[in-house]
Amino acid sequence: MARMKAAFSWTAGFWLAVLAWSAAVVPRPAVASEVSSAVAPWIERHQKEILLELFDALSFRAVAAESEAVRRKAQWLRARFEERGFKAELLETSGNPLVYADLEVQGATRTLLLYMHYDGQPVDPSQWRQSDPFAPVLRAGRLEDGARQLDLAAQVGFEKDRRVYSRSASDDTGPIVALLAAVDALASAGLGPTSNIRVILDGEEEAGSPNLVAAIERYGERLQADLMVIFDGPLHESDLPTVVHGARGILTLELTVYGPKVPVHSGHYGNWVPNPALRLARLLASMKDDAGRVEIAGLYDEVVLSDGDREVPAGVPDDAEGLRRRLGFRSPDEVGATLQEAIQFPSLNVRGLRSGWGGKEARTIVPDQAVAAIDVQLVKETAADSQFGKILAHIRKQGFEVVERDPTDSERATHDQIVKVVRGSGSNAYRTPLDDPGALSVLRALRDLGIGEPVRKRTSGGTVPIAPFIERLGFAAVGVPTVNSDNNQHSPNENLRIGHLYRGILTIAAILRMEDDASP
Repeated sequence: MARMKAAFSWTAGFWLAVLAWSAAVVPRPAVASEVSSAVAPWIERHQKEILLELFDALSFRAVAAESEAVRRKAQWLRARFEERGFKAELLETSGNPLVYADLEVQGATRTLLLYMHYDGQPVDPSQWRQSDPFAPVLRAGRLEDGARQLDLAAQVGFEKDRRVYSRSASDDTGPIVALLAAVDALASAGLGPTSNIRVILDGEEEAGSPNLVAAIERYGERLQADLMVIFDGPLHESDLPTVVHGARGILTLELTVYGPKVPVHSGHYGNWVPNPALRLARLLASMKDDAGRVEIAGLYDEVVLSDGDREVPAGVPDDAEGLRRRLGFRSPDEVGATLQEAIQFPSLNVRGLRSGWGGKEARTIVPDQAVAAIDVQLVKETAADSQFGKILAHIRKQGFEVVERDPTDSERATHDQIVKVVRGSGSNAYRTPLDDPGALSVLRALRDLGIGEPVRKRTSGGTVPIAPFIERLGFAAVGVPTVNSDNNQHSPNENLRIGHLYRGILTIAAILRMEDDASP
């Protein structure tokens, strides 16, 4: 905390500027040139302060399951918003708290609800190049290129290609710090938001936000807004400004197929005791054809794309050949004509398999069970409950008895093939119409930054728990990603490129100051 107080000692006139926001909307045109001329020089002068605050924010072991560390980070974030003139508090849930911050601007006719999450994915430290994934490290460039580690305290200037390596650096703590810095930058120039600002930070997003629906029911009045803006996910790989009109939902489930009660010697019992791993493999293989299309009856039925629906996905400038080369495969699945078209359909993915032992621990046994973890990525037309029912029907059609807990001896004696199906948490997809006035205001604000024509995505591949807000509160939502596309999101060595952090500050400042004119 002492470091943070020192970092913000420069703000001699800061509080007067913040207080002025609550008095009136600054009556100057909210054009990007004004924002750029105010914010870009401020970023240049305060690079180290921004990074010091980011490093502080990343130092909490904020994984959803570690509630004490998550709460400490929530309290730290609440204090940061309070320092900037927001009314901030923790909204308690049955799990981790939501961080809520509110800034009312006199004369504003629109209210923005800004969504981000402050928890990060779990980590396996053995897969990281730094001993502690929650101790942020500054590097001169990409780790894959052998970039050396730098001492933040000793740095004077910060080249844009330098990167911060830490869990949640890009997903999603970096954008939270970018918002705080955008507030600081505008305040230093005597500028304020043109909208009332409400901020909601989720502490369980990476665990599926299991308590969010109940929290929206409880705190819905505070969350009312005219438009929701989500600062989560990566920019399009072209690095152009990106506007996301929707995101996939998700349904997770785990399948356990049973063999003998205990693992048995494959020499003594092979060819006689059925192998659950092979039975599970056949079940999974029945769910897709060789071209990667789902063969579960009805899974695609609700999705009918018109020529107009295909127009926006077709305009996304993906480098399909370069992406295949970078990821190391020859031919894509044939669900859609392009990557973006494929994302408009629900998908079924086997995200993990487990049976017996492997590698140096492999042994000659028939395993007692085989487990598959599955995620089904949803689109707006496909609700989670409906898709789950279709998957169960398909499993039963393959001759499996479906149970919800480990089978009894009687069930083992009665059925040849038994599978336990456990449904996990998830959320439905959302999609905001392309001509929504709020979305068009965001598009115009990004276009006026002068960085390039924004990429518009009809649907994003990543899942964010936004559908419950829309379903219960009725506003539109649009995503504005800011971080680098090669950030290793959800993987070891997650990182945030410094240039993208700085541009994220500029982007968020432009949205805070955006006009209410929704012309295309």
